[in-house]
Order: sequence, then structure tokens, then C-alpha cells
Amino acid sequence: MSKLSFRIARPADLQEMQYLFVDTVTNVCSEDYTEAQIQAWTSGVANTQRWLERFDEQYVLLAIINDQIAGFGTIKDGNYIDMFFVHTDFQRQGIAGKLYAQLEEKASELNSDYIDSDVSITAKPFFEKMGFNVLAKQSVERQGIELVNYRMRKELNSGELKVECYP
Repeated sequence: MSKLSFRIARPADLQEMQYLFVDTVTNVCSEDYTEAQIQAWTSGVANTQRWLERFDEQYVLLAIINDQIAGFGTIKDGNYIDMFFVHTDFQRQGIAGKLYAQLEEKASELNSDYIDSDVSITAKPFFEKMGFNVLAKQSVERQGIELVNYRMRKELNSGELKVECYP
């Protein structure tokens, strides 16, 4: 694998991010969701204004390999992973774990005690591997189609005592 780097997303990255989102959901999630569910899920890509608002309202991080976006993740309000996708061509190469570690580090910098996310059936095993626990199985509706996902949480401080020393 070529060198992996990270950078903050810019509005100029929007089109490539949207393509990655649709392509990944269509190809990676097809074993867990029907074609109708995938179409309903990806229909949100058309709301360009909502995507652009993420650049202002969220921490949007890109994983880059050879000047290509290999994945992206966002943190909303310091403790919620709103979006997390790895390009179809870069699945199972450790990119998701490294991208997640960067997001967790950012949440810790923001003094978050936990990270929440609404996770697809497909992504659930990955998030469990990262230390998340299922809080609830959910059913959401998009365009009249039911989609199942999971509300998951990872405690970041796990009850550790923080000791601060002052001179």
C-alpha cells in the first residue's frame, strides 16, 4: 500500500467525497441492504447544501493515498461520528482503523468522554472491534424505505482517574 496521509477536507473535495459515499454504500453494503434500501440511503447525496454545511459544522477528515481520497470521517459536536466511509478499492487495508484513530484522537482533544455513532449493519463489526457497544437497534425511514442501523457508543475515559500535577 502506498503512503497514507490525513488532511482536513475542503469544499473542493466535495464531488470526490460524494462519489466515494455512493460507490462505497452501493458496493460494500450490498450484502446487508437491498437495492431499494441502498437507493434510499444514497439519495441524500443530492442535497449538496447539507454536504457543504458539514465543512463548516463538523471536523471532516480525509484519508489520502496517491492524491486520491481513500476514506473520510466526520465528527459532529465533538463526540458524534456522522459519516465514516472507506473507498471500495481500499477496503480491508487498515485504513478504517487508522482513520478512526485520528477521529478518536480529535474527540479526546475536545475533552469528549465518549463517541456515539449510528452505524450500518455492514459497519457494526468494525465499530465493535474499535471498542464500541450497541446501545440500540434502530429502524429509520428514508423515502418510505426502512433501514436498520445501530446506535453505538465508545467510552473514551473508561473511568480512568485523571491526575493533574501543579508546580
